[in-house]
This record gives sequence, structure tokens and C-alpha cells, in this order.
Amino acid sequence: MRKDIIIRRETEDDRPRVEEIVRRAFYNLYIPGAAEHYLVHIMRSHPDFIQELDLVLELDGRVVGNIMYTKSTLVDEAGKEKGILTFGPVCIRPGLQRRGYGRLLMEESFRRASALGYEAIVIFGDPNNYVGRGFQSCKKHRVHLEDGTYPAAMLVKELEPGTLAGKSWIYRQSPAFVFDEAEARRFDDSLPPMEKKRLPCQEAFEILSSAVLL
Repeated sequence: MRKDIIIRRETEDDRPRVEEIVRRAFYNLYIPGAAEHYLVHIMRSHPDFIQELDLVLELDGRVVGNIMYTKSTLVDEAGKEKGILTFGPVCIRPGLQRRGYGRLLMEESFRRASALGYEAIVIFGDPNNYVGRGFQSCKKHRVHLEDGTYPAAMLVKELEPGTLAGKSWIYRQSPAFVFDEAEARRFDDSLPPMEKKRLPCQEAFEILSSAVLL
């Protein structure tokens, strides 16, 4: 059966559905429970949030996935700042994952980001999920944290090839990603209950998130 796919801007009416999808997609993935749906809930009002890149994927008339972007910054050795992008959360509803919908959503977002004049994206994620979409190790592009480390989970995609070449960069993430964990728990507790579990994937996440490249 043919599937009708539309990728479009999120509307205010979409927001409860998007938050529900994010909650179900991330629940027990990184921690027992999840906080990503709370992050989505508060991120939209942050000055660094990019409304033009707040996208949903509609399948046969129903929203099944989303991606959101914020501004972030790279700083070179001379202290000059370069405005770039970070995305997240990005997800597809459980039961429809690994069918190519996430790829379509990301690639459309890359096209729109490039059309807006952005030249690079830096994210934190599992390389297995993103190298097929053109992301590379942060060390290949000499993008590191303030302390000089190269996290294994920090990945870089040049929307404009060569835009980061020839320099070393410090990555500064937007404060849009900072939130109160207690508030996140209270927000989750206000929603229909889901069982919090301790799963092996959470241990894998802890290992990856603490690994650095030498």
C-alpha cells in the first residue's frame, strides 16, 4: 500500500502529539524514564530555537516523527565565532522506526538548513545512527569542547563542504538544552504513567557518553 508522506513545519496543534511521540521514543532508552519530552516542551520558547527548522513527518495524515534545531556556536583560535546548528530531539514513533522515515526527515531538514545559510551541524549521538547521513567524528574537523577533549559521541556534518577546514574549533552548545531535572520528573509524573525500567541500552549510553577520542 502506498504511504503518503508529508514533511512540514510543526503547528501549535501538533505539540501534544509530538511530545507524546518523543516520550514514547526515548522512554527507558538512556535512563529509566525520559526527560526529552520535557526538553521539547520548554525548548520552543528559547531564543536559540529555530522555528523554521521545527519539522514533523506526517504519514497518511498522522504525525509520526519530529526534528528540532537550535542555534549553537563554534569559536576558532582567534576567538571568532561561527554560528552553526544543533538538532535534537529527533525521533520516529516506536513501531515505525528503521523504515527510512528518520532519514527522510533529517535530509529534508538539512536541505532547509542549508537554504537558510547554515554551514555546519554538531550533535551528540550514537555514530551508528548518523554516519550514514554524512556525520563524521568531531576530531576529523578539529571540533572539541572547552577542555580540549573530543567526545566520541560528538559528531559533525558540514552542510557547506570545507567550511570548517584549516582551523581548530571550540563547540559551545546552546543553553536551550539546560533544564531542571526535578521539573522534568514532575512534568513526566503529570502524564499517563509509563513503567520506568533499567535496561542494557542505558549502560551502553553511559559508556558512549563518557568516551573520548585520543
